[in-house]
Amino acid sequence: MRLGHPFPSLLDGLVVGALAVVAGGSLGLAALLAGSMLALQLSIGALNDAVDAPRDAIGKPLKPIPARLVGRRQAVAATVVMACVGLAMAGAVRFEALAVALVVLVIGYGYDLVLKPTPVSWLPFAVGIPLLPVFAWVGVGAPIPPSFGLLLPAAAVAGAALAIANALVDVERDRAAGVATLPAAIGAHRAWLVHGGLVLVLLAVTGAGAAALGGTGPGLIVAAIGGLVIVAGAALVGDRIASRRERGWEAECLGTALLGIGWLLAVNSPP
Repeated sequence: MRLGHPFPSLLDGLVVGALAVVAGGSLGLAALLAGSMLALQLSIGALNDAVDAPRDAIGKPLKPIPARLVGRRQAVAATVVMACVGLAMAGAVRFEALAVALVVLVIGYGYDLVLKPTPVSWLPFAVGIPLLPVFAWVGVGAPIPPSFGLLLPAAAVAGAALAIANALVDVERDRAAGVATLPAAIGAHRAWLVHGGLVLVLLAVTGAGAAALGGTGPGLIVAAIGGLVIVAGAALVGDRIASRRERGWEAECLGTALLGIGWLLAVNSPP
């Protein structure tokens, strides 16, 4: 279970399911799309652990592979099985959903295999997070609304912020393992300032966008709560204690999900 990074994987699946409902899909269709995204993310997470096993043996010995709870071959097998499940579920919806699912896997595997130990490890997140609402809308078969012209750049900013926050959680262990993420390359404090700047941009863009697009209703309340949770999480990400930074990153993930769902609910009426 831990191989697949269950917290972010499950959250991504729930976000897709919620957005599919916002897009006008039935609960059954939303569940199918959510299950597909969950399986895709579990596949990416399992490959991540398989690739990182030598580094994790130094910095994260309690993770499943270094702790010898599972082997690298099992992790690779889980990667393949979960990818097949996710793609099959997406293909059962429609071809367009399958195409987006394939892009999700390419981006995720690119992060695992190439970009994770580099200063541009934030890039797959910046590209991948905007695909969540696209996957939901394409899966439902609804036309992409004009609000996506603002949403997708904001989602890219959110993805970059979350990636830097995630790297800040592990900055000491990454340095010990020789992993040159952005915080390890430029320093934790500078990286936190960059991360904070991205959070401010995200909140400013989504707030101004909701006002410009005439956002109304309960969605605004959900989005506002999400924004407050993001700010609280961003503050914790700057803490000196790694466990508190991790709670801050988790809060940012949850807040970003609430902000995105609430914002789309406020500015878009279901078709």
